[in-house]
Amino acid sequence: MFKNQMHLQFSSLSQNEAFARSVAGAFFSQLNPTLEQLTDVRTAVSEAVTNAIIHGYRNREGLVTLEGYINGSSAKFIIRDYGIGIEDVALARQPFYTSHPELERSGMGFTVMETFMDEVEVESSPGKGTAVTLEKTLRREAQ
Repeated sequence: MFKNQMHLQFSSLSQNEAFARSVAGAFFSQLNPTLEQLTDVRTAVSEAVTNAIIHGYRNREGLVTLEGYINGSSAKFIIRDYGIGIEDVALARQPFYTSHPELERSGMGFTVMETFMDEVEVESSPGKGTAVTLEKTLRREAQ
């Protein structure tokens, strides 16, 4: 059972990436993270939302959901789109892979998420959408 949770749904517009990033940061802030931990979560959520907008909907109209859960010193965020889905998740998670090279995308979205979060799960069904689950547990260094 989670101690706290939130659920947000917004249009797949590029300007909502910053909105989602801010909401995730505000929600995560209740764990009293370091500035680096806060930046890690905000960046990973931002990448997942950007992927949903650009790749999930290919900049077409749709809805993106952001769920957040906190339990103890752990946070989980689920970013979901109901767009085209990913045919080969393993390939999409490879560094530098992009399904839209014409858009000058770096292909590093999943790599960034994996670098900043403790756990990253990707579930996708072609034609039905994608859910990216990001988890981070705060570990305090001994002083």
